Amino acid sequence: MTRTWNPELASREIEALTHLEGALLPVLHRLQEVFGYIPAEAVTLAASALNLSRAEVHGVVSFYHDFRTEAPARLVVRLCQAEACQAAGARAAAAALMGRLKTEFMKVAPDGSVVVEPVYCLGLCAAAPAALIGDRLLAALDGASLCEAVEAAL
Repeated sequence: MTRTWNPELASREIEALTHLEGALLPVLHRLQEVFGYIPAEAVTLAASALNLSRAEVHGVVSFYHDFRTEAPARLVVRLCQAEACQAAGARAAAAALMGRLKTEFMKVAPDGSVVVEPVYCLGLCAAAPAALIGDRLLAALDGASLCEAVEAAL
């Protein structure tokens, strides 16, 4: 459940987990579950509540790739970058999409609409390149069809 950042709610969510031994990871997972990301202010709140330095908390957030530090996009596009998809033109399709969106892998587009994430195999190697656009799996994509599919999903 993604909500707008709210420091009071974040403090309550953190406090509910401080009794756990090694509470940092459960706290970070809960914050991301509630807000969709872990902003810098959440790092400060968690550090204070758990008697850790901001550097320690930030180190954990930045180490684990599943934690996001910026608000999530409305749409997640996962583009396969495995060998079969690369051989079938995935790089060119990705470049076309990211050029149109004015973004790059793992960066939310400037308008907040979409983020493009690399993945390594969606199981459609025979119909490469493949992408997961939201919850819709598509195959045999080129730059134009990928851009059209993303625009339709927005």
